[in-house]
Amino acid sequence: MQALVTGATGFVGAHLVRALTEAGHQVRALHRASSRLDALAGLTYESALGDVTDRPSLDAACKGCDWVFHVAAVADYWRNDDVNRMYAVNVDGTQNVLEAARDAGVKRVIFTSSAAAIGARLDKQPADEQVPFDLRPERFPYAHSKVLAEAGVADSVASGQDVVIVNPVVVLGPGDLNIISGDIALKVRRLSWTIPVPPGGVAVVDVRDVARLHIAAAERGRTGERYILGAQNLKHQTIFYEAARLAGVPAPGLPLPRFTLPFASAVIGALRNAGIPVPVDANQTLLGGENIYFDFSKTARELGTATIDWKQSLRDTYEWYLAHDYVKDDAVSRWVHLIGRLLF
Repeated sequence: MQALVTGATGFVGAHLVRALTEAGHQVRALHRASSRLDALAGLTYESALGDVTDRPSLDAACKGCDWVFHVAAVADYWRNDDVNRMYAVNVDGTQNVLEAARDAGVKRVIFTSSAAAIGARLDKQPADEQVPFDLRPERFPYAHSKVLAEAGVADSVASGQDVVIVNPVVVLGPGDLNIISGDIALKVRRLSWTIPVPPGGVAVVDVRDVARLHIAAAERGRTGERYILGAQNLKHQTIFYEAARLAGVPAPGLPLPRFTLPFASAVIGALRNAGIPVPVDANQTLLGGENIYFDFSKTARELGTATIDWKQSLRDTYEWYLAHDYVKDDAVSRWVHLIGRLLF
């Protein structure tokens, strides 16, 4: 198959390019002229210069393709205050890709949405693909942008286009150049025991499983269906402890009670509004009190299961950061580590 991958220089996109080429497919990688190509080093692919907000470049990139994997998105929502750009890329960009693929006669589009676009069950059990998004847009704009993008997909499917949706959870693994999901490993290494531990939890999956399941969705996914890509549901505390063990530092141990989260969220929001950089945003802080867990059984039945254990994934994440000089000590980390050695 001839496959186009948008967002090919990113974390998931680059692993998908690798998985496709290893499976014997021909790959065209969409990227901007200014994009770093480090993540694609050593891979065989055809470059397609363009952007999902530039329709003519998409028309050229889609020409002759059997599959289009639309992975490109603004995903670092906690760092990005330009909400308008996020909606332009995540919503309008998706529509551009769908239209370009349709006009080029592409057989199937695989749209990388997010598990964030899925809501929570009232009974607090892990959510499956049928649970609708249930937060106010302003509480989680990134997730809302994916919801709107999925609505565009539904319209395209209704008009006869073959599109499958995949919804990855929090993605770990090596090669995260832009520190999107694996930043927890770096935060724990740097701030150790001083990090407050929220009471909630998240679902995680390895990026290599995500790439493999993207291809399975292209091969076996049902048109118009969602597939949650995940491996395990874990408490934040469990992830923090394992990250601390890998880094050889005292584990975060300061519990952050649920009732304190609205106050902490308000403080973080005020700091960001004042232009003071903080490592999380207000909405992310509030969500830290929830168990954002998912049911992966539909994906297991129809596409296959994730195979990489989360501890291995986190280990590979941290070791990749070490090997690529992402792990650095500054005045704050040296102070934290010094005090930690005295206290623990």
